Parts: sequence; structure tokens; C-alpha cells
Amino acid sequence: MVPEPGCGRQQGATLVELVMTIVIISVAIAGVVGAFSLIVGRSADPLNQSRAVALSQLYMDEILAQKFAEGSPVGGGEVSSSAAGCGAIGADASESRDTYDDVDDYDELSSASPQNSEEDPLSGYSGFLVSVSVACAGTEVGLAGNYKAKRIDIAITDPSGNDYLFSAYRGNF
Repeated sequence: MVPEPGCGRQQGATLVELVMTIVIISVAIAGVVGAFSLIVGRSADPLNQSRAVALSQLYMDEILAQKFAEGSPVGGGEVSSSAAGCGAIGADASESRDTYDDVDDYDELSSASPQNSEEDPLSGYSGFLVSVSVACAGTEVGLAGNYKAKRIDIAITDPSGNDYLFSAYRGNF
């Protein structure tokens, strides 16, 4: 006698096969979730980088628009080594950011919240910090005297703690 089709031996998954399938799927899901969490954690980096560049450009434009030194003539022109201010870089005692009038006045900025030149906070930059240093650096760019150029370094720290450094030179002319 021939058994009827479908009657006889049952086909399907055993308990061991189901457990193995669950384990394999769990490992695969754990790997995918780990990759997503890494990607999500770094998703703000490009935005912070572009904001840091924009913020440094704002500060650099403001600083480079100032006179080279306190003793610089109106409209430009080279000043002597004593008038270049290389001996005493920094703002005068009575100056604040809205009255800075030469490049080395900005040397005082350190870990400050982003502000415009009138000392108003900049929206969209919460958590960012700005530091500015200015140094006489004429010999770095091949000039005869150190007083003939100043290097402006702007350090931006984003909310994630990443640091970005931007530099420019301003000539004594």
C-alpha cells in the first residue's frame, strides 16, 4: 500500500533550527544597530565643521579690516618697528571689543562665546568657543623684520569638543 501524499512524515522547522535562526538574526541586527549608532553619532560633525569655518571667517574678516597697528596712518602705510606694537600685543586698558581698532587688540580673546563686533551674541553658535592670538611674524614669511607682519590664529571649539585652527598674516603696509 502506497501512502497518500501529505500524510506521513511532517515537514517544518525543528526547535533547534528555530533557535539557530533567532541567534543568527540577532547577531545581524546587533551589527546593523551598532553601525547606525556610529553614523548617527557623527552626523553633526559636517554641520559643526561648516559652522566653524563660517565663524572663523566672520572673525578673520573683522580682524583683517582693522589697522595693522595703533600707530598706523589712516589709509595704510608702513610703520616703524617701535610703532608696530610688537613689544606689547593686546588691547589697551580702556578698550573693549567694540572699540578695537588694530589687529593686535584681538589677542585678548580667549575661550569666548561667539559675538559680533558690537559684542552681541551670535545665534546658531551655542556651545562654540572662540580664541584669538596675534603674534609678530614677519620672519615667518621671509620679511627682513619681525615687525613687518602679524600672524592671526583663530581657534574654534565646537560643541563636540573638536578644535579647528585657522591662521592668516597681515602685512605692515
